[in-house]
Amino acid sequence: QVEEELKASCARQGGQLREMGRRERLLRADLLRAGEQLESFKTQVMQICSPSAAGSTGKSIMQQQVIEKVKQICRENQQSHEREKCLQQELSSRLMKEKEVSANIEVLKNSLWELQ
Repeated sequence: QVEEELKASCARQGGQLREMGRRERLLRADLLRAGEQLESFKTQVMQICSPSAAGSTGKSIMQQQVIEKVKQICRENQQSHEREKCLQQELSSRLMKEKEVSANIEVLKNSLWELQ
C-alpha cells in the first residue's frame, strides 16, 4: 500500500513538474516576444525622433538623444494641454459675457417696448 501511495505521489509530482515546465516555456516565449516588441518600439521611436539618423546613412542614434527628444515631446504636449485649458477658460468666459450682453439687450428691448 505504501508503495502504491509512493507511485501515485511520484506520478502527481511528475505531472506537476511537466506543468511547471510547460509554464516556464510559455513564460520564456512571452519574454522573448516582449523583448522583440521592445526592440521594435525602440526602433520606431528612433525613426520618429530622428528620421535622418535612421535613414540610409546608417548613423547610430545615441539613446540619450532619443530620451531628450521624448522629454521634449512630453513638455510640448503638457504645454499644449495647458494652453488648451486656458483657451477653454477664455471661451467659457466669453460665452458667459455674451449671454450677459444678450440678457441686457433683451431687457433693453422690453424697456423700449414699454416706453412706446
